[in-house]
Amino acid sequence: MQYKNILLTSALFAGMMACKTAQQPVSQTSPSTIMQPYGPAWAALWQQRSSEYKALCFQAYNIARIRLDESLAQAGSQPLAIVTDIDETVLDNSAYNVHIALKGQAYSEQTWKEWTAKAAADTVPGALSFLQYAAVRGVQVFYISNRSATERDVTLKNLQQWHFPFADNEHLLLKTTTSGKEARRTQVAQTHRIVLLLGDNLGDFAEMFDKQVVDKRTALTQQSAADFGNRFIVLPNPMYGDWLPAMFEYNYKRSAGEMDSLLIRQLISY
Repeated sequence: MQYKNILLTSALFAGMMACKTAQQPVSQTSPSTIMQPYGPAWAALWQQRSSEYKALCFQAYNIARIRLDESLAQAGSQPLAIVTDIDETVLDNSAYNVHIALKGQAYSEQTWKEWTAKAAADTVPGALSFLQYAAVRGVQVFYISNRSATERDVTLKNLQQWHFPFADNEHLLLKTTTSGKEARRTQVAQTHRIVLLLGDNLGDFAEMFDKQVVDKRTALTQQSAADFGNRFIVLPNPMYGDWLPAMFEYNYKRSAGEMDSLLIRQLISY
């Protein structure tokens, strides 16, 4: 049954790719719960197996290296810093998303912590070499993540086993009272000049993106177009992120069927 749902999801996405974009959203004629919870496994398959995913990551980190070199050429009194997210920015958690999707489950704090306790996440292509390149040039790296304080030790273990630079308590800023990252970015900015922000979610870059609905996120992204590829370096993540709950207004109490219906209505076909 699980694999049947994966195949249904695959068929849905194949149909989407064959269609030209039009103005009207799709009316729901598909079976319930195709998009959730099995959809993330299809996204994870792309992340794990497509060369295009790897190419996009290399592209992002190649651009980051160019921008870093430009910053290093500019004189300044403050030490330089890079602020980076962790999950789907430097560590690849697609195995977790496959694991829960094939069980027909959505994300939960319990299953997520079971995964992070393994300290088994692989690296995102290009991330390690870029951050090591930055460290050799005297640029400090601060990891701002919404993992919880109870995950500190296992997170450091995972980063350290790959030899990520500055993988220590001082440079790891985890979630405390809020998922918003602005206060933690401000904390870094008090002592360092932040030259680059790396992330897979718009909230990794600026507070204005936090908890915005789809249309507002689109408008803010268009207004900030010049920042992407300059100060903001975005990594691809089709599995999860604020782009998804933005479509159901961050109401996580909706049933899987309700969420599925809302997501299907967001699709564009002809």
